Amino acid sequence: MARDRPVGYSRAVVSELHDVREFLAGRPPFVALPGAALDVLPRHISVRYLRRGASFPPADADPSGLYVLRKGAVEIRDAAGALVEKLAEGDIFDPTAVDSEDEPPRGGTASEDTLLYVIAGPALAGLRRDHPAFDRSFDRAIVERLRRAGEAAHEAPRTGGDLLHLRVRDLVSREPVTAPPDMTVREAALLMTRERVSSLLVADGGGLQGIVTDRDLRSRCVAAGLHGETPLREVMTSSPLTVSQHASAFEALLTMSHRRIHHLPVVDGDELLGLVSTHDLLRAQATNPLYFADRVGRCGSIEALRDTVNEVRELHLQLVAAHATARQLGQAVTSVCDAVTRRLIDLAIDQLGPPPVPFAWVATGSQGRGELTLCSDQDNGIILDDAYSAGGHGDYFSRLARYVNEGLHDAGYVRCPGNVMASNPAWRQPLCAWKGCFRDWLQRTDHKTVTLAVNFFDMRTVWGEEGLRQQLMAAILPETVRAKVFLAYLAGHALGNQPPLGFFRNFVVARSGAHEGMVDLKKRGLLPIVDLARVHSLAAGLDVVATQQRLREAAARGSLTAEGAELLDNAFELVWTLRARSQAEQLRRNEPVDNFVAPDALTPMERRHLKDAFAAIATLQRALSAAHGDRLPL
Repeated sequence: MARDRPVGYSRAVVSELHDVREFLAGRPPFVALPGAALDVLPRHISVRYLRRGASFPPADADPSGLYVLRKGAVEIRDAAGALVEKLAEGDIFDPTAVDSEDEPPRGGTASEDTLLYVIAGPALAGLRRDHPAFDRSFDRAIVERLRRAGEAAHEAPRTGGDLLHLRVRDLVSREPVTAPPDMTVREAALLMTRERVSSLLVADGGGLQGIVTDRDLRSRCVAAGLHGETPLREVMTSSPLTVSQHASAFEALLTMSHRRIHHLPVVDGDELLGLVSTHDLLRAQATNPLYFADRVGRCGSIEALRDTVNEVRELHLQLVAAHATARQLGQAVTSVCDAVTRRLIDLAIDQLGPPPVPFAWVATGSQGRGELTLCSDQDNGIILDDAYSAGGHGDYFSRLARYVNEGLHDAGYVRCPGNVMASNPAWRQPLCAWKGCFRDWLQRTDHKTVTLAVNFFDMRTVWGEEGLRQQLMAAILPETVRAKVFLAYLAGHALGNQPPLGFFRNFVVARSGAHEGMVDLKKRGLLPIVDLARVHSLAAGLDVVATQQRLREAAARGSLTAEGAELLDNAFELVWTLRARSQAEQLRRNEPVDNFVAPDALTPMERRHLKDAFAAIATLQRALSAAHGDRLPL
């Protein structure tokens, strides 16, 4: 049924009012208004047109009103004329929203012919008073600004050799060479020779079944004494790992490095498109994490490892120059440390002999999350199979752990100040002991145990039996969900680092010392997000450790709102990017790398976005505090 036409309005006016309503209804913060409020809102809106170059806001407009861009674009600048923000279609502008009490209202110019909706101040005040959800949803403006800031930060020319932006599908140069599972080894060798390929994809009507490489033919056939009539199904690697055609070449490199493989089938859903190899990727770009990992794998001494690790600084510089994302930067630096760790374990085993029982070398903390930086220290441990006995096996694993931890230190990864390392017997235990340790943390919680436990909930296997870590988490995570006191302490820990914003959104900086006038982006910006992501993830029982993945999956499980996850994800991306750029500048000046930045060294737009990020963190901290209420420890 059509709506009744308001008395005194022509059909054309009613149509225009309806168009205004529909435009606003689909955009924040107006999505939070009920239908009845949206119906009357257009009657309190005036329409203004600005030619390109005209002042914004208009000099004769309501200074308490709210502006909504219907079409066009506006550039907002500060009193010094520096660009602070760009507005486009659907963006809102509140001229009263300034960062400090003494800051004059911002303004700017229309960079295109622009159409504005202006909501009168009294009408806006009434809506915010009567509809709390609408009032709260003004935070969405921060989400959008942070999102655009992140997108702008990572804009870069897309070149063929840029692995960060090159898609895997762009590296597939030919149709896949396939063979049925009943093809003989002899026939497969002839086919590979004829097609000039180093691998075959084993497939039938049911899809991809396996992969056979020339290395497989040598090690599994010739060396094992198998005859040429052996079918491929007996020598192939079954159910091989695949990569989506939409994945970046960078992601493919990291996957190959971590899994120690050299070929990845490329798929589009269930369709097999082709194959990429390390050769393809290395040819696309010589400086990349796999290049380093490959070099690390050939290092025969601590000195050689140290020389390779020193070059990670150049990798960092190139990734920053290529506008890498936080995830890409963290994974790149982490992948090199992982490779060094694995090489040291291999060298230790060469000296000590095969391990007497299965084990998993696990990284915790920032390395566990895949968020290692140039100034991170070691955090690691060992999970031993329950067949371990201290009397029979203790000396072996003590020597192995000491060799690896000292080797990492000598290579440039400094020892953990808290001694959270595998060389510490407390963090080198059989699986049953690890379960007991985690349960003790859950049941006998205090501030000290929570501070220690948080790192171990960020555990990831670097070398060895991943099944040991999986068994540990499968036993502990269901108990974590039910451990309300522990989660309350964890929430309290997440509230411990407050973002450095004063009452009027001024930066709170160090007052003295070497970093006077600076902000610690790690302690006051990144770690609060890491802590928030962890508590929401563990509350949902999720076995994931990367911060941004935790945010996304916690939102999917309902442990965190979708908007809250987006706010923190965008804030994490921005703060990490600003820190990475600052560290790159320190590297170029041959200065020690740290986590501090001077607000005055940022552009006005960067300062605005950083304040938005800190405000987002504070908002989610308040929400967490409210959720736990009386359970929060004093």
